[in-house]
Amino acid sequence: MGQQQNQHETEMKKYRLNNLDCATCAANIESRLRGVEGVHYVSVDFAAATLRIEADDDERAIREIKKVEPAVEVLAGSDTRRANPSEGGFDARRELARIAAAAVAFVLGVIFRPQLYDTPHAIAEFLVFGAAYLLSGWEVLATAARNIYRGRVFDENFLMTVATLGAVAIHELPEAVGVMLFFKVGEFFQDMAVHRSRRSIQALLEVRPNYANVMTNGQTRQVPPEEVHVGDTVVIKPGEKIPLDGTVVAGSSQVDTSALTGESVPRLVGVGAPVLAGMISTTGSLTIEVTQEFGASSISKILDLVENATSRKADTEKFITKFARYYTPIMMSIALAVALLPPILLPGARFSDWVYRALILLVVSCPCALVISIPLGYFGGIGGASRRGILVKGSDFLDALAALKTVAFDKTGTLTKGVFKVTQIVPANGFTESAVLRLAAEAEAGSNHPIARSILEAYGRKPALALASTVEEIGGFGIKAQIGNQEVIVGSDRLLHDTNTEHEVCEVGGTVAHVAVDGTYAGYIIISDEIKEDVPQAIRELKSLGVEDIVMLTGDCEAVAEAVAQTIGVDDYRAGLLPEDKVDAVEALLAEARDGAKVGFVGDGVNDAPVIARADVGIAMGALGSDAAIEAADVVIMTDAPAKVAEAIRVGRKTRRIVWQNIGLALTVKGAFVVLGIAGLATMWEAVFADVGVALIAVFNATRALR
Repeated sequence: MGQQQNQHETEMKKYRLNNLDCATCAANIESRLRGVEGVHYVSVDFAAATLRIEADDDERAIREIKKVEPAVEVLAGSDTRRANPSEGGFDARRELARIAAAAVAFVLGVIFRPQLYDTPHAIAEFLVFGAAYLLSGWEVLATAARNIYRGRVFDENFLMTVATLGAVAIHELPEAVGVMLFFKVGEFFQDMAVHRSRRSIQALLEVRPNYANVMTNGQTRQVPPEEVHVGDTVVIKPGEKIPLDGTVVAGSSQVDTSALTGESVPRLVGVGAPVLAGMISTTGSLTIEVTQEFGASSISKILDLVENATSRKADTEKFITKFARYYTPIMMSIALAVALLPPILLPGARFSDWVYRALILLVVSCPCALVISIPLGYFGGIGGASRRGILVKGSDFLDALAALKTVAFDKTGTLTKGVFKVTQIVPANGFTESAVLRLAAEAEAGSNHPIARSILEAYGRKPALALASTVEEIGGFGIKAQIGNQEVIVGSDRLLHDTNTEHEVCEVGGTVAHVAVDGTYAGYIIISDEIKEDVPQAIRELKSLGVEDIVMLTGDCEAVAEAVAQTIGVDDYRAGLLPEDKVDAVEALLAEARDGAKVGFVGDGVNDAPVIARADVGIAMGALGSDAAIEAADVVIMTDAPAKVAEAIRVGRKTRRIVWQNIGLALTVKGAFVVLGIAGLATMWEAVFADVGVALIAVFNATRALR
């Protein structure tokens, strides 16, 4: 059960968790739901304040959440996108007012403590410091009490409560108030950092268009994008977002594509140009004909990818969650031993001294720095990548990107532009150039393959589809069509051999389409493709990042593959590959990879989907790539620029570096103060200052991943 995928007729659903202001609370909700019968999958993301769940009974799961965290508001349906994930859990003015009032009372108490202490039974001292203590710590005390009532003991609220009440018991009132006040200040800054991070990711999601100006009978009316259908005409005024994918039928304008691609340079579009939802028309009005429903539009897919990415947690994130679950009880046990054993075993040891040292350990044992900053770091990495037009589908893939040592590229459409042009026609056996071109165009009339499009473009007009009565597409080889009473074959040299078609020329430089009619060889057509401008730079950057093997996989012939490989500088290439051969090639690369090293594959076509899915990190060129490739991919590059692969690796490595910086900092400081506390060389003030300080540094360091 728990995290296992089910075989039931259930659906993955997503909920927004308002007022989720504590990372431990998020872990508790996830842990509780995993134990509920009928829950097949659950993931709670504290950084995004979201819940993804697959269960037989969602209402029962929501009731369980209310039992664990009554203050958390569960929003479903369209509310998940409309709601602000930072709502309800953080009121900066209210928190500052409480902190300021507590600080004033605390300062007055410290200044006038001798006089306050001289009152009968030190009543005035207890009143002043008690007021400061309750102002700064009432929520902590109340939360600790509620959690104990629900059977949950070991969390930061309980630790702070025990530590400060212990200080009160040994009459260290300033220390008790100071610890609680510092803790409150630290919580304030942590909440503020999480709040800002959530707002940053929310800003990414606000690229979603709110309305569409649909034209009907010469009149425009505003409707939600979800109500617009394929074939409808939509008007976009200057400054408005394009609400759906479509084709421009009137007007021209510069469009801002940064929300989709991360590129700041605007693009000029005119009649006939495709445009995508989320682009902004900056200089002119456009009229577009809708080509995709909103749910299938580019912006809708991006929103889903970004919102759902953090549900896939990295191994480091999972480890820290489990570590925190055991770390706090262990530290509690050590603190209890420090409080009780030395006074019993050591002659002259004072009970109050060792209780004080034990209270220091309780303060140090708070796991906030780790529990908050680690998921926040991955959250920031995913958000920062999406700003650059790189969509990473999960925290685990950020770690995999950081470990990439081998990258394999598809050639056509990935390293090359995929824009083919007919450069030469060589007839044979009495056929003319025009006859060879005509036969190839009639056979390819119904194909969307880049080579087919180049042949049709060279022919100058699209033949009627009815000319070919039957068409058989042979994956990776070519096409066989029945045109009138003639059987026409257009494809590779291998297809000619498979059909026993006699021909004199086999090896031809460049991409070639051989043509045969009724078993007679008619000649061949040479089609040229152009390498993308940033490919040499992309290869250099990958090598500078320490990627050891860069391989090109292509279905093209040996001569074409060798020429392209030498031009762009890859380490190796494999030519003449069918889709299943590419999978085998990646399997071989995976087998050769050393421990911990990852293998990535970059492709764009529907034929690349299997190998994208097989690689450790499948990377799809999203802007022009096929839906199948994007669905199978772990990372989607919206600009179709190979140089973005190196940038994705840099984002992954920066995120991993930030995460391990936080882990190292937190464990080092906490370890040091455990030793100092037991040795009696640290005060509770110093311990709470170090603990809160480390948490703040870790949280603010994690937010660097967004930039």
